[in-house]
Amino acid sequence: MRLFLFLIGLLLPATAHAACEGRDLREDFTPEIRTELDQALIDWPYPEGNHWVATKGNAVLHLIGTLHVNYPRMDAIVARLTPTLSQVDAFYFEVTQDEMKAWEKELALDPSPILITSGPTLIDLLPEEEWATLSSAMVERGIPSWMGAKMRPWFLGMTLAMPACLMQDPTANHGLDARLTEVAEAYGIQQFSLESIKELMAMFEIHTIEEQAESLARMVNAYENTDDQMATMANAYFDENHAQSMELGRIIAREASGMAHEMFDAEWNAFEQHLLIERNNNWMPRILEIQDQTAVIAVGAGHLSGPHGLLNQLQRAGYTLSRAPF
Repeated sequence: MRLFLFLIGLLLPATAHAACEGRDLREDFTPEIRTELDQALIDWPYPEGNHWVATKGNAVLHLIGTLHVNYPRMDAIVARLTPTLSQVDAFYFEVTQDEMKAWEKELALDPSPILITSGPTLIDLLPEEEWATLSSAMVERGIPSWMGAKMRPWFLGMTLAMPACLMQDPTANHGLDARLTEVAEAYGIQQFSLESIKELMAMFEIHTIEEQAESLARMVNAYENTDDQMATMANAYFDENHAQSMELGRIIAREASGMAHEMFDAEWNAFEQHLLIERNNNWMPRILEIQDQTAVIAVGAGHLSGPHGLLNQLQRAGYTLSRAPF
């Protein structure tokens, strides 16, 4: 998520690091996993297309599925989109860049939303073996152990899900959202947030810190091979197969975790429920309020597809959807 790349950039110094050179793992899939991947997407609503136009009455919404991390391939995408998107009345992002910068100042005064500022740290909360595995993953990403120990479990998990090559790349957060922000600024177009950062942070307070630590311990091995996982998911994204990209992330993380499928799926489903489904449901009333204008809705591509995806919810709300060039 874009916000977490922003937070990582605040906490960790950028240093020279090899560029990401992950390998697409799809070529290694067994026939069984290929079948599982295909079957998961059967009858899945709106699995493809990174640019859709939804119209109803005088409202025209350009839904852009974004990738939050930087890839040179985005240059050509922005060049193709700009002639159309530069004519809109407003841009809606998950959270605007201005709001993230304002929150940065709040964090300087009170880092407790993302750091453990009192009580036991993760060294105390996690079993010794799991902490050793996490410490090794942190070293690869340039995270000092003392800092990792003070991260809230959900935030450390998000951090370790990022490949080491991205963690120390100062341009990593210049993904499609950031590039579209620049388009909005260049043409003087208003920007709005679909949610507040406090609303997003509240989702992580649903579980106690002890419950978060237990989840982190269970998922400890899923943070291996993230370079290849990111490369595989990104390739699917640039092919405009965003539903496949999400399913690839699930399968690759599951295989790396070594967990029983049922146990892993419970963890993954909880992640999707909080960070995709509930957020989509919270955004929809705000999106439906957009009337008598043309607007861009630029959100992570994982929010587009599925029964609870924005596209399916807009169709159910009476909008006419058409796929557009990306």
